[in-house]
Amino acid sequence: MKGLKAYEDVAGLVAVSQLRQLADDLEGTKVVHVNSTRVGGGVAEILVWLVPLMQDLGLDASWEVVEGKEDYYKTTKAFHNGLQGKPVTLPPSKIEVYEETARQNAERLRPILEEADFVFIHDPQPAPLLELCPKRKGKWVWRCHIDVSHPVRKVWGYLKSKVSGYDASIYSMPDFAQSLEHPQFIIAPSIDPLSEKNCDIPSREIEETLERYGIPNDVPIITQVSRFDSFKDPIGVIEAFQMLTETMEAELILAGGGATDDPEGAAVLEEVQEAAQGNPHIHVLLLPSDAHRTINALQRASTIVVQKSLQEGFGLTVTEAMWKGKPVIGGNAGGIRLQVFNHHTGFLVNSPEGAALRMRELLRRPERMDVMGETARQFVRENFLLTRHLREYLTLMLGLRLGLSDRLMADQSYENPQ
Repeated sequence: MKGLKAYEDVAGLVAVSQLRQLADDLEGTKVVHVNSTRVGGGVAEILVWLVPLMQDLGLDASWEVVEGKEDYYKTTKAFHNGLQGKPVTLPPSKIEVYEETARQNAERLRPILEEADFVFIHDPQPAPLLELCPKRKGKWVWRCHIDVSHPVRKVWGYLKSKVSGYDASIYSMPDFAQSLEHPQFIIAPSIDPLSEKNCDIPSREIEETLERYGIPNDVPIITQVSRFDSFKDPIGVIEAFQMLTETMEAELILAGGGATDDPEGAAVLEEVQEAAQGNPHIHVLLLPSDAHRTINALQRASTIVVQKSLQEGFGLTVTEAMWKGKPVIGGNAGGIRLQVFNHHTGFLVNSPEGAALRMRELLRRPERMDVMGETARQFVRENFLLTRHLREYLTLMLGLRLGLSDRLMADQSYENPQ
């Protein structure tokens, strides 16, 4: 992991200097982040850089992961789906698996968590750890990365009993927040512009990546990068592509992998392969969790990037594509709406028909794609780079330490670029 100095050119000297000034009063502070996986998904990708950069600023930061068996991950996936509004049931047997796994993890993690000055618990999986650490001395914050604006009532009611006791909670956008009796903050996610997934790469590497997967580069390439998850609507992307290719030539790439805490990925992948029906112009790529440069190359090779999610916490793949100067056609959902502005950085759509229409419109006007792509890249530079993200975490910790209210963060949203 690169140190903060490496980001001075891309994020600006002022942004980096601000971080060092904020961190002066937090030197030596013990900070622990807890989530459910080290690989796969946006949370892990954020923690990969967030924890080392906190360490670079002088904080005693670490990252812990809860462990569980297959039944546990099936249960937490049901939680995830229910919180996003998908009808699910959580019988007592599943709740017992969830709570027993939490107790087992608490036995292992309790010493480090109870001694920490700040504990950030990411998403529902580790949420019960709070009540299982009665001797905790620091501030505990629940960081919700998913859209819980319209959850299944019983699922949220149960989870609320686990997170109400936290000192604060964080959401990616205001619409996601639920009513809780503690300060609530908005911190939009971000990308690491120097990571393997986002750094500049040679054009020859891009060409070799296409050759490796047998993807022609003499026609437009449409790409969606995401986990194979029904909420990402890969079937809808295929339908849109089939409509597009009734009148235009193009290639479609559906690239992604799984996450260790998502047991449904294999079934969704099978559905996608069946929907592709052997179409030689549809390339379904199951990639390993560390295929960051491959994803980088595929996004850079693309003419248009799609993220047609039906629901979305934030959508870092949108941020990544915009950073690479690509116009994005995104589902009108969740955090995608914070990034894709109609007619400026891309288009928001609500159906396969809408996606096909916008693809066709852009492909017929390449000069417009160039302008959109440059606008998108600048928007990410101003709002969604890791320096802004890290600054808001530092500000939040300083505010909680001083006992300030959530008014402290009123100007710390995505609308206030670094």
